[in-house]
Amino acid sequence: MGSMQESHRAGRSAQTAHKAEHAPAPDDNRKPDLPTDLKSRSWKYVFKRSIGEFTRKKCTDQAAALTYFTMLSLFPALLAMVSLLGLVGQAEKTTQNMLQLLGEVASDQVVQTLEQPIQQLTNAPSAGFAFAAGLLGALWSASGYVGAFGRAINHIYDVQEGRPFYKLKPILLLITLVLLVAAAVMAVLLVVSGPLVQGIGQALGLGETGIMVWNIAKWPVIVIFAVILVAILYYGTPNVKQPKFHWISMGSAIALIVLAIATVGFFFYVSNFSNYNKTYGAIGGVIVLLLWIWIANNALLFGAVFDAEMERGRELQAGIEAEESIQLPPRETKASDKLAAKAEKDIRQGEQLRKDSELAAQDHTGDDSPAGETKRRRED
Repeated sequence: MGSMQESHRAGRSAQTAHKAEHAPAPDDNRKPDLPTDLKSRSWKYVFKRSIGEFTRKKCTDQAAALTYFTMLSLFPALLAMVSLLGLVGQAEKTTQNMLQLLGEVASDQVVQTLEQPIQQLTNAPSAGFAFAAGLLGALWSASGYVGAFGRAINHIYDVQEGRPFYKLKPILLLITLVLLVAAAVMAVLLVVSGPLVQGIGQALGLGETGIMVWNIAKWPVIVIFAVILVAILYYGTPNVKQPKFHWISMGSAIALIVLAIATVGFFFYVSNFSNYNKTYGAIGGVIVLLLWIWIANNALLFGAVFDAEMERGRELQAGIEAEESIQLPPRETKASDKLAAKAEKDIRQGEQLRKDSELAAQDHTGDDSPAGETKRRRED
């Protein structure tokens, strides 16, 4: 019985508190500094452990939960991004080009599902207090996904969220704002093509060669932006003090590669072999969108697992005991300590309730055991 109670108590709160006191510094000098410093044996272990941990941490279930939060945050995020684009007068043009680009890579069902609400957001008024309040509300709602993603990464690192709400929420809002601004910049980069880029090129005195260079060069820039966005998501959301921030983490690059391959494969399947419209009717587009979001979140979580396992490989090569749990200290433990204390109190109350019930049962049956005899003497 005692071991069962101990297993309940030794949860993530206990691990988080232990790491806060005993985990080495994130940039401990014993750890390899660069990915090239990892030995081939460590690399093999990282890849193997990444696949295993993705399954053991039930990341497909986590991706399903993130899909739910994505749908809750999707239209508030679009509203915020369209509002930001409206500030520079690019909302209508950008959304038209985005829908056109989406039509080239996605199925008709997905485009039809998103087209009407996006057009409504684009045509909505955006001035004065209503604009500011709407933007703040949209940011608040969109930050729900960022918070859920942070909790998923906390699970990957075996820590519990320890930052109080009044500290955590501003961080999530800031990260959400950075992500949306960067996404808006990427959207504008996508728009600056075709006749528009030719007009800009002529105004700046650029020839056809300069325009061609821009049309080619913008894609690596967009990819780098995307990698940085994912790296920010990995670095800023969890309650973990991570090693110095690398703008392009291997996990984020792998996540985007997996996402690109999975997206091409999925939409090829949808376009050529599936019959979602026949099966689901009018909601076929929604089903396709949900499946793609789930695939995207799986890719993002796999990238996060890979980054975590790279850290484990660094620690193991440095002689740090990380085979069971990655040894990175939490950013804060105030909230998790509070939860642990409450859980301990509930356990003690439950334990007392059980003991009182046992004593009552012994008294009712005329128990001759030492405990029953002691209780009767007390009552006499």
